[in-house]
Amino acid sequence: MSDSTVTRSQQEWSGPRPTQQQPQGPYISVITNRTTNLVIRGAMLFSVGVFLALVLNLLQVQRNVTLFPPDVISSIFSSAWWVPPCCGTASALIGLLYPCIDRQLGEPHKFKREWSSVMRCVAVFVGINHASAKVDFANNIQLSLTLAALSIGLWWTFDRSRSGFGLGVGIALLATLATQLLVYNGVFQYTSPDFLYIRSWLPCIFFAGVITMGNIGRQLALYEYKFIQEKTHQD
Repeated sequence: MSDSTVTRSQQEWSGPRPTQQQPQGPYISVITNRTTNLVIRGAMLFSVGVFLALVLNLLQVQRNVTLFPPDVISSIFSSAWWVPPCCGTASALIGLLYPCIDRQLGEPHKFKREWSSVMRCVAVFVGINHASAKVDFANNIQLSLTLAALSIGLWWTFDRSRSGFGLGVGIALLATLATQLLVYNGVFQYTSPDFLYIRSWLPCIFFAGVITMGNIGRQLALYEYKFIQEKTHQD
């Protein structure tokens, strides 16, 4: 009797065992949600990058810092048609790269993770660009040092991560090199260039922009992380 009881109990317990395959359903849904959220975050970052490119380029053109040939001016904001899409694409890549690097390093960014801080970061970034276009300095060296201090201050106030600083410097240098190649090939030009066809303060602007888009990308990724956690607990 004991053996038959044990056998029956084993059969009863073996019946529900196939339900262990059910986690494949939530797993697939999590992957789908991650993919959907990735596309949504990329689209939002692209839109933000396009908007900032139009606004900031308008400031630069009004100050005659950037000059485009007449035959490539094709937007109401006096910028070449390819500038907003390029900035939007770069913004999407940067905004998606930052949280990805955080996950790879196992160091989730938790410093000032709220939208009010992100909006202040965007405002400071626009202010740095406005200063580069509107404020008159004695020379380009003084302007470059001032913008460098402001950009590092932006990172220290809203980021403070080593990965953020490293990515910001690396991407800023690559963007400066790409800009130099475009200017060298006559796509557009800067008035009064003082560093290899471009302005010496340009890397500071790129660095501040990378930090800003990185913060936006991290904040958007935070919602995906919370959603996955809640779904895991529910399952």
